[in-house]
Amino acid sequence: MTLEDAREFFAQDRYATKATGIVIDEIKEGYSRVSLELKDHHKAAGDHVMGGVFYTIADFSFAVATNTPEHLTVTTNGNISYYSQPKDDRLIAECKVQKEGKRFCFYESTVSDGLGNTVAKVTFNGAHIS
Repeated sequence: MTLEDAREFFAQDRYATKATGIVIDEIKEGYSRVSLELKDHHKAAGDHVMGGVFYTIADFSFAVATNTPEHLTVTTNGNISYYSQPKDDRLIAECKVQKEGKRFCFYESTVSDGLGNTVAKVTFNGAHIS
């Protein structure tokens, strides 16, 4: 799938692309990179980035790395480790295949800030449903 095809297909993911503002930057077989410019609505009451934002960008990177219109995958398990708050107003999630099987797959998404500091890691197990 080309970058333009991916952006068109995932525009239907209204929560990630419209409500949250995540953008697809790169896609290739078993890999994706997505990014997000952090805004006030991404912050919790304590003025830090809400944990769900880290998970959402990682989950979307997994979706982009594993799904095409012909080949759909769903998350069966996602485990996040939070490292730190970002040091700037940008999040980047890179998702890479760890093992790809006929029915199941295993990926890892690293979430970094715009300065390259790792702020979270998420491991995903997925099931291919079509």
